[in-house]
Amino acid sequence: MITMEWLALSKLKNNWRSQIKIYYQRIALNFSQCDLCGNNTEQQTLLCSTCLAELPLFKQEIVQGDLLNWPAINKSLPRIHFDHLFCLSPYLPPFNHWLSQFKYQGRFELASLFASLLAKQWQEIQSTSSADLILSVPLHISKWQHRGYNQAHLIAKPFSQLLQIPYHGSALVRLKKNASQVGQTGAKRRKNLTNAFTLHQPLAKAVNHVLLIDDVLTTGSTASEISKLLKQNGVEEVTVITVCLTLPKHPS
Repeated sequence: MITMEWLALSKLKNNWRSQIKIYYQRIALNFSQCDLCGNNTEQQTLLCSTCLAELPLFKQEIVQGDLLNWPAINKSLPRIHFDHLFCLSPYLPPFNHWLSQFKYQGRFELASLFASLLAKQWQEIQSTSSADLILSVPLHISKWQHRGYNQAHLIAKPFSQLLQIPYHGSALVRLKKNASQVGQTGAKRRKNLTNAFTLHQPLAKAVNHVLLIDDVLTTGSTASEISKLLKQNGVEEVTVITVCLTLPKHPS
């Protein structure tokens, strides 16, 4: 008898195969033109040197590689449980457009771009890395089945390879299927996310500092709830790393 679980897995498998096919088709195109200006680029490069230099990146040296050292940002992220925040850019063009394409249109090649930019910025500001493990913010299983991939995982995997820090892609599990939190206040988000995550298995005792990867940080509620869980399970320090940072107009 064909069960609902079998049908769901079959749909997921077909969706994932379709996305992989698109991905390799794009690789075959060789990316010979800049994604922003259309000028020729080096082989397998998405950006020309001019557009790369003009990206609206945070000046990490000013905040010592931690955006929580910026008083305005720290004040806008109340009651957080993570210790450091490292982001590439404010939620501005071209990153906001890229993230939308990456998340909803399957532009998987952008994962490598995000990972390489994050790794380069991280290595420039961190003379030594004391991180023991990299984790990514998980999707609920139903959302993962519908979309076919987790964008945070796709960034975290090449990022870990570039930094040579171990990555555990299935350590965190999302238990609650929350409705979209776009437009909700920080207080409402925190309430919705209470006990929303768990660990698939205990972390090793040697894991003291975790890098938690996501695509965008808004109120910090998701990252904070996961950080609280990690600290309840022996982690001493959590650094949240995202591509973009967007803040609510009125912190609550």
